[in-house]
Amino acid sequence: MIFAHDLVKQFRWAGKELTAVDHVSFQVDSGEVFGLLGPNGAGKTTTLRMVMGLLPPDEGYAEIDGVRTGPNSAAVRAKIGMVSTNDGVYPWLSVREMLLYFGDLYSLDPRLAEERVAQLSSALSLDRFLNQRCSTLSTGQRQRVILARGLMHDPPVMLLDEPTRGLDVVGSQTVFEFIAQLKRNGKAVLLSTHRLDEAERVCDRFGLLHQGRLLHVGTLQELRAAIGQEHLTDMFLKIMRESHDQEAAAG
Repeated sequence: MIFAHDLVKQFRWAGKELTAVDHVSFQVDSGEVFGLLGPNGAGKTTTLRMVMGLLPPDEGYAEIDGVRTGPNSAAVRAKIGMVSTNDGVYPWLSVREMLLYFGDLYSLDPRLAEERVAQLSSALSLDRFLNQRCSTLSTGQRQRVILARGLMHDPPVMLLDEPTRGLDVVGSQTVFEFIAQLKRNGKAVLLSTHRLDEAERVCDRFGLLHQGRLLHVGTLQELRAAIGQEHLTDMFLKIMRESHDQEAAAG
């Protein structure tokens, strides 16, 4: 389970205080996919970094599977699988070698690491290229390897940061199937993205983040009732118009 309580993060830029995350709270249960949604600059990545324990909050705290970040950040990260659009592969290692390397980083017993490679190869259809060098893989194949890498230590929590950016329809479908499998396996999944049409397909609940503030949290039906729009894109356009109007009225 993921629990974020009243997270705040401020930065100084050009002599001014910038509040990147402003008292954000949410919870993600096991077997649930929660979409943390917002445009670029909304505070999604900063929130993820605080949840992972990579960035200390100025206020509030985060817990992963009952372990609070801060002094326990290393223990927290051991419970998390991370998949990001910025992830890469090691070109001169084979897929098998790279997965085993990450198993070693997570201190897996070598026999268990081999078992995990076999399980993930079957689940993500890696068998055909398991012994190929990563430099020879297609974009879709590399994405499958990155997904497998995040699951080598079988974490209870998965954080997905813009996992479909740069992927074609086939590659994106691989990610959707992966998320569905995570849910079936009882993982708590936090998906951060600005691709709202994709989020509607895979998320059980949503948090709408704008200018560092979590404005609405709920299922799609609950958000429709609260905001009066059918689709997430239209909801955000309405939220941004209202925010612009409020700023203009304030001077």
